[in-house]
Amino acid sequence: MTKKPAKSSAKSTAKSARSAAKAGPAPKAGRGDALAAALAAFSVDSPELSPLIAERAYGSGGYPYVDRPKRKTYEKELRALQIELLKLQEWVKATRERVAIVFEGRDAAGKGGTIHRFTQHLNPRSVRVVALAKPTDAEAGQWYFQRYVAHMPSKGEIVIFDRSWYNRAVVEPVMGFCTPGETAHFLEQVPTFEKMLVDDGIRLFKVWLDIGREMQLKRLHDRHQDLLKRWKLSPVDLAAPARWDAISAARDAMIAATHAPAPWTVVLSNDKMRARLGVIRQILAQIPYEGRDDRLIGIPDPAIVLDGRAFLGRQRA
Repeated sequence: MTKKPAKSSAKSTAKSARSAAKAGPAPKAGRGDALAAALAAFSVDSPELSPLIAERAYGSGGYPYVDRPKRKTYEKELRALQIELLKLQEWVKATRERVAIVFEGRDAAGKGGTIHRFTQHLNPRSVRVVALAKPTDAEAGQWYFQRYVAHMPSKGEIVIFDRSWYNRAVVEPVMGFCTPGETAHFLEQVPTFEKMLVDDGIRLFKVWLDIGREMQLKRLHDRHQDLLKRWKLSPVDLAAPARWDAISAARDAMIAATHAPAPWTVVLSNDKMRARLGVIRQILAQIPYEGRDDRLIGIPDPAIVLDGRAFLGRQRA
């Protein structure tokens, strides 16, 4: 595989959300007037995606690859890693370990597909995916972490959070669903909350999937044009492009404030196949389960699987 050098309101109608699904502020000078115009004119309702956005999508956001992996190679590697996941699950059950994995990321970054490949062949009796809806009135009046505590893994269980308490760090403040003070209070509390989990024996992993701006627009457009996938789009998804910079700032502040005691792993996800393999390898490599095949797992691709603080350094460079 050839590498390229690293170069507001809480409620809105679907119609208003679609109109908000623009690329947001024009990019800095130097990226080209044509690209700036294409980003500004983006709409999921357009019958065709701008060819310029489509052309730039794969390499957007400084993605380090120019070539796509062969599907047969990907499927072979995925099958081998899924067998390792079964070994991990058996070990978790036998040793009564508890594993919690948090998946966060930009809208359309591939969280659902990655979680599906992770759990695809696992025994559903001892793995759960938690994707909570909007808090009820009763939940909104509780301690913020309370409804998540109820879903923590029991002994011998793996729990995957498809979005999590970290809504309070990124989605809620950017969309105007909470106050700046509430987010600041959350960022102050969450390391203590997670230390309690870790000290109690829960193996906690946190993954942020990141994609480039043009890739996000391409995926949102593709989903809207496909009637079988349009259900995946929420008003928050559609509003995300216009809030690109605000989401970036909130993401960076979140990682900086909450990288300990459970560190963040950031996976660059312009290529879904590479991202899925990278996430699975990263989790497997950190758990000492019986029969682990280190040669097969190898080292998670350092070009796209980054420690949270290393990712922040990359952003500032």
